[in-house]
Amino acid sequence: MKKTALNAMHRAMGAKMVEFAGFDMPVQFEGINIEHETVRKKLGVFDVSHMGEFWVEGPGAFELGQKLTTNDVAALYDGKVQYSCFPNGNGGIVDDLLVYRFAADKYLLVVNASNIEKDWNHVNKHNDTGARLTNASDDISQLAVQGPLALKAMQKLTSEPVEEMEYYTFKVIEFAGEPDIIFSTTGYTGSGGCEIYMPNEKAEKIYKAVLEAGEEYGIKPIGLGARDTLRLESGFCLYGNDIDDTTSPIAAGLGWITKFVDGNDFIDRQRFEEQKVNGVPRRLKGFVLEDRGVPRHGYDIVDAEGNVIGNVTSGTMSPMLHKGIGMGYIDKPYWKEGSEIYIRVRNKDLKAVVTRPPFYKG
Repeated sequence: MKKTALNAMHRAMGAKMVEFAGFDMPVQFEGINIEHETVRKKLGVFDVSHMGEFWVEGPGAFELGQKLTTNDVAALYDGKVQYSCFPNGNGGIVDDLLVYRFAADKYLLVVNASNIEKDWNHVNKHNDTGARLTNASDDISQLAVQGPLALKAMQKLTSEPVEEMEYYTFKVIEFAGEPDIIFSTTGYTGSGGCEIYMPNEKAEKIYKAVLEAGEEYGIKPIGLGARDTLRLESGFCLYGNDIDDTTSPIAAGLGWITKFVDGNDFIDRQRFEEQKVNGVPRRLKGFVLEDRGVPRHGYDIVDAEGNVIGNVTSGTMSPMLHKGIGMGYIDKPYWKEGSEIYIRVRNKDLKAVVTRPPFYKG
């Protein structure tokens, strides 16, 4: 099992550790609910060093990016980040990812930990543009400092103005006394904040500095458990649950990152364009339970007569709403917001209402 550079610190801080994507990772420190609430109201720091990072450089870098990803790489400028996905050539998704533009011929792709090897093979397989590829996943550590007070606290660690940075932009700055740190106003919690990339050997020093800078604002270390409840409360897809090699971005509600513009001839473009025009039988929709219960991945979604009309892909008890929330693929007649559906929990059909995320709008 792999370990991040912060593994010893997590254990010393009393984290409950679990295996995740081949890594020994903290699932919680104090408890999922308190960690979740801390990020929503103050700030918390996650170790997300298990994520993968690929450099794409050289004269063919832009062309390869356009081919591999559904979003329009031409819309990027230096210092801009883009959420996107890799189509697999069969109408499904290899992975969702972030694309960072450093220069017209230099990009960083940030991919999910569980898909690093699969993604790396996919990128290399389709590299017919002459781009230089480097898998830096084992050399880079990443912290996500998330919450409404995150940027205010992190400003203490740099002379570069970061508090007013636009969402989904980045800078390469001196941070916590270390040069060439990538500081990005991204994150997967829906509460604002930043993600910070650094060499492994600088991770402990920067992690300590982040905890110290955030102390007056109530910072806490946060585990993967709260990361999952936060992303679901905000309606963000999780690869392997809500999207995978069998789901299209159109069906997954990711049409907004699937750009059918001139010059964006990505893999599966024609197939997805036809889906946009002709529709799909099932789409990923959010829902909130009206009855008491917790929806889970794999549960059936049924109509009032008990006919199966879909399946739950992600579900939890919302720590902020104190209600069961979830997402799932549902048959067309039930897509409209406010539609009444039922989640089958242990042979009992619990009433729910189709609701457009984010579920929590604090």
